[in-house]
Amino acid sequence: MKSLKLTMIALLVSFTGLAQITLPQASPAGTVSSNVGLTEVTIDYFRPKVKGRQIFGIGEQYLEQYGKLWRTGANNGSLLGLNGKATIAGVEVPSGTYQILSIPGKDEWTVIIYDGSIGGNMNAYEESKAIVKAQVTPIKLDQTVETLTFNISDISEDNTAANIELQWADVSVKVPMTVSFEEDVMAQIKAKIQVDPQNYLQAANFYLSTDKDLNQALEWMNKYLAVGENTKQFWNVYTKARILAKLGNKKEAIATAKSSMEMAKTNEGGDFGYIKRNKDLIASLK
Repeated sequence: MKSLKLTMIALLVSFTGLAQITLPQASPAGTVSSNVGLTEVTIDYFRPKVKGRQIFGIGEQYLEQYGKLWRTGANNGSLLGLNGKATIAGVEVPSGTYQILSIPGKDEWTVIIYDGSIGGNMNAYEESKAIVKAQVTPIKLDQTVETLTFNISDISEDNTAANIELQWADVSVKVPMTVSFEEDVMAQIKAKIQVDPQNYLQAANFYLSTDKDLNQALEWMNKYLAVGENTKQFWNVYTKARILAKLGNKKEAIATAKSSMEMAKTNEGGDFGYIKRNKDLIASLK
């Protein structure tokens, strides 16, 4: 009899598990991720909705009141992950995982990068673990953002800067961050330059784009073009012409650009815009 009872209980528990209904979360989980330079930036968070409520302000009618510490999201809050160091609001932050907290305000927000995680328990907050306290001016939005949204926005052309951006209700808040990858790239160049001729090309392009030692860039480009039939790659010959132009060697730059242009004209697959690029470069040097 005892064995029968245990079997019936087990079946009941099993049936209960099978009968459970999966429903969508009121504040669904979200993730945003992007590389800034060589650093991967990830934000994992829960996304509350406005649902007709008043979100930011003074008084009990507001969901998140000015001047009070907020977990900056729903459920367990929002986590920022960095797989390399970054400078956030002027403070260097090592690789790791941090919680994003904030203190909303009408004219100023304090956005906190917190070392560790306290979930939604704001009473567990320790000031000593607030490694970044960024004072930022909120931006008033024309349209309501129904669901809390994080972005890694405004990534700079040179990949060294971006903003950690929060949007919800009628507010946008941006916290600046910068990264430095020059030392890492230089170390890779030093370690790999002799391994594959392709690395000569990558190193030359990096030096050209960052205005580093252009004579070294030219040397690397020449080494790359000297391998096999690389000298027929008119797009890379054009890059050599640009390096020469930046070095002030106009005569050789023009001759190199003309060579690139002639190869582009006869390329069966098309010139990919390099006829015009070379023409423009030659015109700028006359």
